[in-house]
Amino acid sequence: MIQDSRFQIPDSNLQLKLHNFSMKIERFEDLDVWQDSRELCVAIRGLCNKEGFVKDFTLKDQILSSSGSIMDNIAEGYERGGNKELIQFLFIAKGSCGETRSQIYRALDLGYISTDESQQVITLLLTISKKLSGFISYLKKSELKGIKYK
Repeated sequence: MIQDSRFQIPDSNLQLKLHNFSMKIERFEDLDVWQDSRELCVAIRGLCNKEGFVKDFTLKDQILSSSGSIMDNIAEGYERGGNKELIQFLFIAKGSCGETRSQIYRALDLGYISTDESQQVITLLLTISKKLSGFISYLKKSELKGIKYK
């Protein structure tokens, strides 16, 4: 997982640097924050299959939708090829993090999930939100506009 928000974009590829490790980002699937969001979706799906939760169709549909929206908006923003659009979609993904976190509290309050389960998911959501903030901050400071403006 990326612990800081240092990013560089050479040419058309995103370059993420952590300590002395460097990795080229050529597809949205390479983004650490997208991978975390995918992991979150799997965890949410598992929680939604628990007794009680599985029968609350409204909350289940809402939380599956909001958690899926995180990874989907990261992907869509990245694929659009422009930093301004990517920033917009990253903010939408960040909003979906908050929405999913709120729904986790509702699931906890309704007794569908345990405190430990809720804390694990909330920790992951906060990590994703921080990574999105770091990515947004980097893109706002970058002079590069994205690959579609080359």
